[in-house]
Amino acid sequence: MRIVSKRSLGFHPVFDLGLATIHNFLLANGVVAANCFNKSHSVAYGYVTYQTAYLKANYPVEYMAALLSSVSDDQSKIQRYIASCRSLGIEVLPPDVNRSDVEFTPTGDRILFGLAAIKNLGMGVIEAILDSRRESGTFQSLGDLCRRIDGRVLNRKGLEALIQTGALDGLEPNRRQLMQDLDLILEWASRRAREKASGQFSLFDAGSSGAPAVAELAQPPRGAAVADYAPQEKLRLEKELLGFYVSDHPLRNLGQAAKLMAPVNLADIDESWESRSVAAIAMVLEVKEIVTKKGDRMAIVQLEDLTGSIEAIVFPKSYERVRSQLHVDQRVMVWGKVDRKDEQSQLILDDVQPIEVVRMIRVDLDREQALDLQKLHHLRQVLQSQTSDHERERRVPIVAALTDMQPWRFVRLGNQFWVKDDQQAVFALQQAGFRATCDRLTP
Repeated sequence: MRIVSKRSLGFHPVFDLGLATIHNFLLANGVVAANCFNKSHSVAYGYVTYQTAYLKANYPVEYMAALLSSVSDDQSKIQRYIASCRSLGIEVLPPDVNRSDVEFTPTGDRILFGLAAIKNLGMGVIEAILDSRRESGTFQSLGDLCRRIDGRVLNRKGLEALIQTGALDGLEPNRRQLMQDLDLILEWASRRAREKASGQFSLFDAGSSGAPAVAELAQPPRGAAVADYAPQEKLRLEKELLGFYVSDHPLRNLGQAAKLMAPVNLADIDESWESRSVAAIAMVLEVKEIVTKKGDRMAIVQLEDLTGSIEAIVFPKSYERVRSQLHVDQRVMVWGKVDRKDEQSQLILDDVQPIEVVRMIRVDLDREQALDLQKLHHLRQVLQSQTSDHERERRVPIVAALTDMQPWRFVRLGNQFWVKDDQQAVFALQQAGFRATCDRLTP
């Protein structure tokens, strides 16, 4: 920033904390220094930080609900904050057409998903749903919802969004059944709306006296029974409309072993990890293949975990080796280095493995062994004999389990101790007197 002109405004009282002498933030040639805040500014920031920290510590559910509501139009931030809720032990419930409000809402020790965060659901539709709930009570079925909300407000696209995100699971948990019945119910609701507008009803709507019966008693049509979507398909459709998973996540059931083997969250990768080797567990969202000027093939891969997503680059030599492992919706463990480009972090992938084949070696140590320096030095020697000089070949992590502690404590050894052949390494450890086993990542 550069000052182009100035004029005097006379004398005015100002307030500044901690600066006794006259000062300004101008540098040579009229350039204004950046990030030069006086102490009063810092005090204000400090006070706001104290307030938010107090609310998070004492009212975590209400605080996180407000935080999620403040970013309801930013899917990446919602995903990250939902992951933060899980780390705090706060469950974020899927949307519910009979319970959800516009924003994220605290309900006991849990948070109910806000309707405003669902794609293809405008404020007009949300307000119509909330008004109908206040006037006529909760919805009893998909047909009841279609009958009570004007089809010009809640159209097919909005209904599909409610179904696929789980907002109607309380009415009918079989989402595929609801999707199959949708055309029949929309036609039924449209016909009833026309009949109501004209004052004419069918014979089946007439009471015994010939007067029109209450239309609400008529049952909406239902198609033949069908099986629900497979869990993976249900999650895929849910993610298309929310931008992330809510009811479940393909990586959620991996548990402690995954955290030990790949402690890095994608959302936490920033410049602090630059040029460092990392291992992460993620879902493959997209693989975009590129042909270089030399005619070699490489790829840009979008990866996602429970906390967020990141772009990864696979250069030709690595891509030739791992391309068969890169499939959309595949759960993988990746190895690579962090690079900064245009103020954004990206991974340079070196290797990829489906998590179903990933293994780790667990070495059980009691307290006496863990404190015995000679024993630990012997363990180091055995592991070093099983490792490789080439970092790419070290792909089996080593985890030490401290068995005298309740619950057991696990220590992940550094990448320099990772081994090339898990079976050979376990045999060598057992021969040296250590209790060692090879565990899989997946249950």
